[in-house]
Amino acid sequence: MEKPIVNRSFLKRTIALVLAFGPGIFAIGYTIGTGSITSMIVAGSTYGMQLLWVLLLSCIFSGILMFAYGNYALITGETALYAFKKHLKWGKLIAILIIAGISFGQWNSLMGILGISSNIIYEIFLIYFPDLAGNQYAAVLTIAIVVIVVFYGFLMVGKYAFFEKILVVFVTIMGLSFLISLFMVYPLPIEVLQGLVPSIPQVEGGKMMVAAFVGTTMAAATFLSRPLFVKGKGWTIKNLKQQKRDAIIAACLVFVISGAVMAVASGALFHQGQPVTKVLDMVNTLEPVAGKFALTLFFFGTLSAGLSSIFPCLLIAPILLADYQSGKLDTNSKQFKIVTAIACLFALIVPIFGANPIEMQIVSQVFNVFVLPLVIFGIILLIANEKIMKEYKAGMWLQLGLWAALFFACVISYNGVVALFDYF
Repeated sequence: MEKPIVNRSFLKRTIALVLAFGPGIFAIGYTIGTGSITSMIVAGSTYGMQLLWVLLLSCIFSGILMFAYGNYALITGETALYAFKKHLKWGKLIAILIIAGISFGQWNSLMGILGISSNIIYEIFLIYFPDLAGNQYAAVLTIAIVVIVVFYGFLMVGKYAFFEKILVVFVTIMGLSFLISLFMVYPLPIEVLQGLVPSIPQVEGGKMMVAAFVGTTMAAATFLSRPLFVKGKGWTIKNLKQQKRDAIIAACLVFVISGAVMAVASGALFHQGQPVTKVLDMVNTLEPVAGKFALTLFFFGTLSAGLSSIFPCLLIAPILLADYQSGKLDTNSKQFKIVTAIACLFALIVPIFGANPIEMQIVSQVFNVFVLPLVIFGIILLIANEKIMKEYKAGMWLQLGLWAALFFACVISYNGVVALFDYF
């Protein structure tokens, strides 16, 4: 009679642990979407584990930046762009450039996310009900409209805690799906170790893939939005340790989940010489290797990655505008409702035209790295300012970490410029 009680108690503790996850859940939502999954699948199936070092460095620097931005918000009570405008020379111009650059990148990603997610829902049905094959365009467009309307309805609830719980569900499903798939299909351990040695694939598209990796993993939107989400959580200067722990956990989970996706694609497809250029190509290439169950798990993970990214992508423009204007996000304001509605309509462009968003998504991830140096340089200036930070001025190790992140971002941005010139 006691066993069910113990099981229920364990289940309750597990659910409480998952729901206790802080603002880092938004970092995972921003970072791991269908654009990120696409990059990992293409890299894993084409180059094996060769780019694992890029992912590792990106996640380390992401953790440092999340920690720095979160600490600044808790110590000063100010958000990022508002602080740029208030404290930095040329701060207004920098803030406007950042808003334009990040909104452009995120809305471009949003088109692809919705298009791919709608196609995945359609393909999941086809795996088990092949008789449904027919008018794909109408079915995918209908699914896309339903999905975006439902998410806009969620946004109208307008509460941080509600957004956070929805994201927790999607991110949990995503993480478990990819990790279980990894136990079924995995690369050789020596390949994983070799992937930690820095090298760039000397083939067409290799440099662009490196830039896309950084653009999707070191997402500037993740760091800029963190102060608002930290404040939305209700944290204060008393929560500095909690904020640090949350940033570390978020960065580690991004590495584990993204690495699992790359490893599955590498283990299943790389040695067979079957590079994937579309997420939906996994239907024909992964099923014979991993079986229908693993394929369904992987697809559910990819779908959850897409759906978990729709929320943050819809939120980014109003978040940045609110940050610039006052440092406070009012989810019940007219501005919030109008901007998110425009983003929803923008998201339907790819499904309406029936376009293939994969290549455009990778290119849009590359564009993200150009804003990144500004975002890093801005926080370096702020946290090193003794007048602003007082006794909480950043220590030597944090500043060294941020300067290293800036150097890395600049190198990758240069690499992205070269890759884009080669592409066009």
